[in-house]
Amino acid sequence: MLSDIEIAQQAKMLKIADIAQNSLGIPEDEIESFGKFKAKISLSYLNSLKSKKDGKLILVTAVSPTPAGEGKTTTTVGLGDGLNYIGKKAMICLREPSLGPVFGIKGGAAGGGLAQIVPMEDINLHFTGDFSAIALAHNLLAAMIDNHIHHGNALGIDVRRIQWKRVVDMNDRALRSLTVGLGGAPNGYPRQDGFDIVVASEVMAIFCLANSIEDLKKRLGEIVVAYTHDQKPVLAKDLKAHGAMTVLLKDALAPNLVQTLENNPAFVHGGPFANIAHGCNSVIATQAALKMADYVVTEAGFGADLGAEKFIDIKCRKSGLIPSVVVIVATVKAMKYHGGKDLANINEEDISALDLGLVNLERHVQNITQIYNLPCIVSINQFTSDTPAEIELIENRMKQLGVKVVLASHWAQGGKGAADLAKLVVDLCETDSQQMIYVYEDEDTLWEKINKIAKKVYRASEVNADRAVKAQIDRLQEQGYGHYPVCVAKTQSSFSTDPKSRGAPDNHVITVREVRLAAGAEFIVMVCGDIMTMPGLPKAPSAEKIDYVDGRVVGLF
Repeated sequence: MLSDIEIAQQAKMLKIADIAQNSLGIPEDEIESFGKFKAKISLSYLNSLKSKKDGKLILVTAVSPTPAGEGKTTTTVGLGDGLNYIGKKAMICLREPSLGPVFGIKGGAAGGGLAQIVPMEDINLHFTGDFSAIALAHNLLAAMIDNHIHHGNALGIDVRRIQWKRVVDMNDRALRSLTVGLGGAPNGYPRQDGFDIVVASEVMAIFCLANSIEDLKKRLGEIVVAYTHDQKPVLAKDLKAHGAMTVLLKDALAPNLVQTLENNPAFVHGGPFANIAHGCNSVIATQAALKMADYVVTEAGFGADLGAEKFIDIKCRKSGLIPSVVVIVATVKAMKYHGGKDLANINEEDISALDLGLVNLERHVQNITQIYNLPCIVSINQFTSDTPAEIELIENRMKQLGVKVVLASHWAQGGKGAADLAKLVVDLCETDSQQMIYVYEDEDTLWEKINKIAKKVYRASEVNADRAVKAQIDRLQEQGYGHYPVCVAKTQSSFSTDPKSRGAPDNHVITVREVRLAAGAEFIVMVCGDIMTMPGLPKAPSAEKIDYVDGRVVGLF
């Protein structure tokens, strides 16, 4: 059996200029090619499309992630190919992979099997340099903060209240906390600092929520970088940093165009963490795709409790996007894992474990259909170990919720294997007219918003925070940030904040242990549980297997 990278390396790719012109009608002079197989599409051309009618947006999300894997990105790619296979004009929109997970434990994010985007190696390794631009813009601001203090600190920044860390696109736990400015007066003032990974940067979140260069610049200027001794906020525009940051990002803001293994167009652009940020590809890419195609398939990070919630309550709220259909990806293996099955025996038929674990899928389906009022399809990513009895049980349980189940084999068959899923998606897009509902309203207080997310989506019994955290939330409310959406940072592995709590826990307590203002991105991050913004490498990182042999990259998957 060929590995994902071997399949990708054997792909018969078309020149990206041909994809752009023949599939999307983009003139050649509006394409900036990065070699033969990847390109950026000019923002001026995208602006010219604004009067065109939007296509239908399909959101792909999933059950709570498990070590057994679900295949959300693979399903997104497969569904896009499946829609084209049945004669529809479709595009997909995905996030760019971070090098941290690529060299760590998660691997890349280009799909798998016969449902991949290519050139897979390039996409997973540097790509068009967007993340480098974001890191440079972020670190320029960090350098200008310390430079301002070194040259007299006219703004009166309290060095104990600097909020802006530095970033690097790599898992490196040694950089989480450190001291900068050592070596005497020429090197500035010593202070405690640290690094986050690039995808956790507020610049990344701003990059993916901005709808134009002008909006990008404005948002960058609103970043709160520090506080003065009397606790007044210091903004990036106070340091006159936002103009130069925009210059570093101006080319990166144009969406990246690549193709699937079946030569269908795909935008891959931006990549905020789904824990600490909203976990979706850029608004610019999604909106552009909707002008170019009749159907656009995109995904949100992690399970529906994190990814779909943020996609709807943050991205959709800020951009006006509305998904026509939501596809929830699940596997028999994942459901058995949520039912307590050990990974070592996960391929064995176990109706009892599956029955217990299906509460996780049911919870996600209920959230989509009842909380957000959106039509939903369950797509079972098929494995050879799945048995008819297991599939029947899933179908019967979903039937009770009024939701259809589709078996999808796109990993093994490409678009053909997702044709049934594509047909059902089209049917729902054309016949369903439900109105999407947000979990909370803009005018709700920040405390009301976190309570509604926790109690409606996570089924928590209560939300608590210590006095200092609650005071910070109240202070942000008083300072005029109360209308911002709330971005919850918590484990992706459970509805609760305990990553070991499988299934669908309820009546648990959500504790907000930290609050972060992302004024440029225009949301409030509430950290619940232990969340790392700088991951570490595992004992045996994927980097140990990646190599360059005989002119080819090996071991990437």
